[in-house]
Amino acid sequence: MEKATPSFARSPSLAFGATLPTNSRPTTEIDEWIARLKECKPLSENEVRILCDKAKEVVQPESNVQPVTCPVTICGDIHGQFHDLIELFLIGGPCPDTNYLFMGDYVDRGYHSVETVSLLVALKIRYPRRITILRGNHESRQITQVYGFYDECLRKYGSANVWQYFTDLFDYFPVTALVEKNIFCLHGGLSPSIDTLDNISALDRMQEPPHEGPMCDLLWSDPDERTGWGISPRGAGYTFGIDITEAFNHRNGLSLVARAHQMVMDGYFWSHPESLVTIFSAPNYCYRCGNQAAIMEVDEHLSYKLIQFDPAPRILEPKVGRQIPDYFL
Repeated sequence: MEKATPSFARSPSLAFGATLPTNSRPTTEIDEWIARLKECKPLSENEVRILCDKAKEVVQPESNVQPVTCPVTICGDIHGQFHDLIELFLIGGPCPDTNYLFMGDYVDRGYHSVETVSLLVALKIRYPRRITILRGNHESRQITQVYGFYDECLRKYGSANVWQYFTDLFDYFPVTALVEKNIFCLHGGLSPSIDTLDNISALDRMQEPPHEGPMCDLLWSDPDERTGWGISPRGAGYTFGIDITEAFNHRNGLSLVARAHQMVMDGYFWSHPESLVTIFSAPNYCYRCGNQAAIMEVDEHLSYKLIQFDPAPRILEPKVGRQIPDYFL
């Protein structure tokens, strides 16, 4: 099922012209890692260390408001649901044939956080101009110790080293992106401390997300039916009404805010009609919510198409006995 502006033909892939950073791994080795990860086979601990070191070189120069060109496909939360990520690539097209923008929350809750985040990071190293990966509220040391990623790393590697490599890398991820100076993309929502995109550019993102303040709000806030600012039931960030969204868009010359962070049953939801859309890309979230997932394709003319998809077939899915707490499904 699709609800969209008129569809468009995906433009043919352009030759990949970006060069890898100095001292980067040979392309053949990165390709071998990607091929292995696509089969849901994790890298070794030393390979993860190298992967994260090279990814830091790629993402550190990126801006807090990372510019993105069209065409691009915008994606929401993945949450370790690796097979659904592969399904997403089957529907949206493989990277680098399709350009992607992921809005955070690659880890926790699902069974395959290690493989999920490893694949996305490897694709970022291999095709830095074809994929943008933003930080979500789960890309943090504190949250991942509670909701599964830390325990998964211990179970698969026998130590917390891989968890530390990735959580150190998360500090480098951009917190927002701007598609053609028109569509503002981020994980959570707006902040009473932020009036302009320049305010975001001035933030120091190289840190564990604080418990309050503008960086926290960008990762944690949610749109609300009520106008104005409100207290968030999550205990972090704020709720904000359509009046806040429309004023922010007008002030910054934007047409749309695209964000993730909330499970929505149809995979997308117009939280603030015509001004803010929530996109969620983890179908049957936590393997029990029964929701669809969605991605948003944006063409060269900034026309968009929202595409829904269902979970990938589950084959030999492992059973995890530990109950993962719900902070706010």
